[in-house]
Amino acid sequence: MDIKVILLTIAVSFLLAVLLGPLFIPLLRRLKFGQQIREEGPQSHQKKKGTPTMGGIIILLALLLSFLRFSDKTGDFWVLLVAALGFGLVGFLDDYIKIVFKRSLGLTARQKLFGQLLFGIIVCVLLYRTDHSTAISVPGTDWSFDLGWFYYVFVIIIMFATSNSVNFTDGLDGLLAGTSAIAFGAYTIIAMRMTEHESAVFSAAMVGAVLGFLIFNRHPAKVFMGDSGSLAIGGGLAAVAILTKTELLLIVIGGVFVIEMLSVIIQVTSFKLRGKRIFKMSPIHHHYELSGWSEWRVVVTFWTAGLALAGLGLALAKAM
Repeated sequence: MDIKVILLTIAVSFLLAVLLGPLFIPLLRRLKFGQQIREEGPQSHQKKKGTPTMGGIIILLALLLSFLRFSDKTGDFWVLLVAALGFGLVGFLDDYIKIVFKRSLGLTARQKLFGQLLFGIIVCVLLYRTDHSTAISVPGTDWSFDLGWFYYVFVIIIMFATSNSVNFTDGLDGLLAGTSAIAFGAYTIIAMRMTEHESAVFSAAMVGAVLGFLIFNRHPAKVFMGDSGSLAIGGGLAAVAILTKTELLLIVIGGVFVIEMLSVIIQVTSFKLRGKRIFKMSPIHHHYELSGWSEWRVVVTFWTAGLALAGLGLALAKAM
């Protein structure tokens, strides 16, 4: 695979995001698409109220334009497009309801689940039509096993879990933009090794898009991506892992997202069963904030953890 194409994809996507930012941020501000902050959240976040949100549109446009330009538009192209844009649409509707009706919660849990399930099923249909393998490989080994028809249920679980865990991670300035750039960077390398052109170009386009967005999202953030961006990132990340047949490896490369999701599950379970909380607040990045860490310290620490996990994932992928 031509490394020049990958580098050019990253550069174009990055440049598009940087150029789109100054166009969309003032527009979002004029439309009063400001972030609603939960009252029960960290008090330091109340000053962020009104910061333009739905900036995920910037990421999606930069991703889409660069992906369309450098992809080959094979069967995998449509899987990646449906995963990112479909889940991004669910996030967009969630954001829109939050903003228009001035609610900290947008779509109901059932509505959001239905949307994610719908696009997950469409991805499964596309995979079936392209004779996608239903075997699962164990990271770091040459062992694999075939799930048969249950594989498609597994795909939906992966997409649902990944999109929501990525969504949980989007809580601090630059946190998700940085960790997702790292994860997609690792998958760009993996896809290139496997000569999976579409997955490599898509991952590279996402790296450029989120890094370009990070210019405006770093602390103090001028814009938030909202669910429009986080659900799209999660759906796209899951799709890349599925297409490169590294479904289980996603647990390692996306380890930061897994930890964020587990912290929420542990917190809710503990409170319901014992009436006690394990963390000061979940997701876990808020626990560290409430423990006295600065927002920047939390973000950099999580970025570092993401880099370490991505390195481990690449090592395991090489052994597969």
